[in-house]
Amino acid sequence: MRTTAPHPENVAIPACGMAVMAKASVPGRTKTRLVPPLTPDEAAQLNTVFLRDIAESVLTASAQTSIAGYMAFAPTQSRLFFEANVPREISLIEACYPDLGDCLLSAVTQLLQHGHRYAVLLNSDSPTLPVSLLVEAVAALAEPGDRAVLGPASDGGYYLIGLKQPHRRLFQDIAWSTEQVARQTLDRAAELDLPVQLLEQWYDVDDIGALKTLHAELFEDRPFAPNLRPSRARHTRDFIQSLIGSTERKTRIGFEDAFGRAAE
Repeated sequence: MRTTAPHPENVAIPACGMAVMAKASVPGRTKTRLVPPLTPDEAAQLNTVFLRDIAESVLTASAQTSIAGYMAFAPTQSRLFFEANVPREISLIEACYPDLGDCLLSAVTQLLQHGHRYAVLLNSDSPTLPVSLLVEAVAALAEPGDRAVLGPASDGGYYLIGLKQPHRRLFQDIAWSTEQVARQTLDRAAELDLPVQLLEQWYDVDDIGALKTLHAELFEDRPFAPNLRPSRARHTRDFIQSLIGSTERKTRIGFEDAFGRAAE
């Protein structure tokens, strides 16, 4: 069984614990907003390749700054799935509660309890998220005093939050899964008089429009943000290529309509 305490006493603990908030890939329960055009099984496979690519991005960032990578996973019984699908260098912590705010607070608390000075949480829907943003988040938290860092998403949520303390209030009274999430989180930080550094905006892939953006980024050299270098997302690229490469899948899913001539 993979350990959740990856740092022996004689090894220096990295300054930042960085965890991907991750759900196991279960057909019919994973990425349901992409079904259709994807089948439930294809949507679950897409979730898996996203997790692999984001884990690799965390490991790439860890070679540039002081980071230990984690998956904060759910549901409780899914540990074996994550042991089989993410690199061994990524440790596992459980963060499974009915309320998303409680999941996030639990993950932050556990990372700080592991001895890290900062805790950074990432979503699992942004496989091309630039590594530079992960490194920038850690640098922001290294500044003196209590502070937070937030990476706003184009849909009004956030793809990253970083903290030095487990501020429960940041996760309370938030309209999760709405366009109000980032704004309400900034309001909570203002209540706490907590300085927040904002990163550049990025996007989540949870509907067909965002899937089009991802395809353009991976196959048409059209980055979401021209001033940022997206991650390679090699697992995601290979999976989408397999969809494009199958005439049956391309026709059934409607890639011609969704992506135009680039998918032909």
